[in-house]
Amino acid sequence: MAVLRDGEVLRGPRPAGEARRGMRWRLLLVWLLRLLSVVWIGKGLFHWAIILGLGLDSGPAFETRPLTFQAITVYFAVFDLVAGVGLWLTATWGGVLWLLAAVSQLLLGFFFPRWLTLSPALIGTYVGLMLAYFLATWAAENQET
Repeated sequence: MAVLRDGEVLRGPRPAGEARRGMRWRLLLVWLLRLLSVVWIGKGLFHWAIILGLGLDSGPAFETRPLTFQAITVYFAVFDLVAGVGLWLTATWGGVLWLLAAVSQLLLGFFFPRWLTLSPALIGTYVGLMLAYFLATWAAENQET
């Protein structure tokens, strides 16, 4: 007796070559998450370097900067690292935290441009990455295995 997987009852068994296509979407999603993870862990470490005074930022010491700058820096130092680890683990919560970190960076850049500057290229990159994440997640979840 053959075991039917989800969806095969309505659609019937799929051809042998179709399983490989489904595997590619999941593999693409994992690679996208791992790439985003490396970038976001790097961003988090950059913020920690600013806090510790090791960064490329040649401004005044972190303790003497305005409280708004300190709060934004600490927020992203913690949030970017946690989101990066979640992305590396390909956990659902990692994607959610990454989306929250990216959207919060866009919103903070919009409302506090003095403390967090955003270029049109960076905004386009973030929006493009979010769309790629949603598309790859949707395709991987809707692909039959």
